[in-house]
Amino acid sequence: MKADPQVQRRLLDLQAIDTALAQLAHRRRALPERAELEALARELSALEDERVRAQVAVDDLDRDIARLEKDIDQVRARKSKDEARLAAGTGPARELEALQHELVSLNRRQGDLEDAELELMEQRETAQAALDGVERRLAEAREKRAATERRRDDALAEIGKEEEFKRSARRPLAADLPADLVSLYDRIREESGLGAALLTASRCGGCRLELSGADLARIRKAAPDEVVRCEECRRIMVRTNESGL
Repeated sequence: MKADPQVQRRLLDLQAIDTALAQLAHRRRALPERAELEALARELSALEDERVRAQVAVDDLDRDIARLEKDIDQVRARKSKDEARLAAGTGPARELEALQHELVSLNRRQGDLEDAELELMEQRETAQAALDGVERRLAEAREKRAATERRRDDALAEIGKEEEFKRSARRPLAADLPADLVSLYDRIREESGLGAALLTASRCGGCRLELSGADLARIRKAAPDEVVRCEECRRIMVRTNESGL
C-alpha cells in the first residue's frame, strides 16, 4: 500500500485521538465511584437485613407486651368484680372468705404480670434504640450513595463531553485520509489497540523493539510513500527525520 508521507504522518494525529478515546473509555470503566457504589450496595443490603431483624425484635416485644396488658386488664376486671362483691358483704361467710383469698391471689398475679411487663418494656426500649441506630446508619448510607451517584454522573457527563469533542475532531480527519489506509489502520488498531506508531531511532513506537539490521535495510529501500509495517507487531510505522534511517 502507498500513501503520501504527509498523509502517513497524519495517521499519528488520528492515533493520538484514538488513544485519548481509549483512555476516556478506561476512565469510564474504572471510575472510583463505581467501586464505591458497589461497596455501598453491599453495606445497604447488610444494613437492611439488620433493620429487618431489629424491627422483628421490636414487633415481637410489642406483641408480648400487648398480651401481658390484656392479661393485666383481665386480672384488674376480676379484682374489681370481687372487690365490689366483698364490699357489698352479701353472701355466706365462707364465700366472702374465698373472695378475700382470691383477691390476694389476683394481687400477686397482677404484680407478677406488671413486673414481667416492666422487664419487657425495658427490653423494648433497648430494642428500639438498636432499631433507631440501624435506621440512622441506613439513612447515612443512602445519603452517601446519593452523593456518590451524583459524583459518578458528573464524571460520566464530563467524560462524555470529552469523548464527543474527540470524535468530532476524528471524523473529518479520518474522512480526509485515504479510505484503504484508514481501513488498514482501524483493523490493526482493533486487534492491538494501536494502529500506527512513530519509528524513532530505529525503534518501533508500537512494540518498543529495536529493528534488526535487515528490517532497517528493508525500510531504507522502501519508497517514501510506501506504507511500512513492523515485522514484530505488524503496526504501521510512520517514518520521519527522527526514525534513524
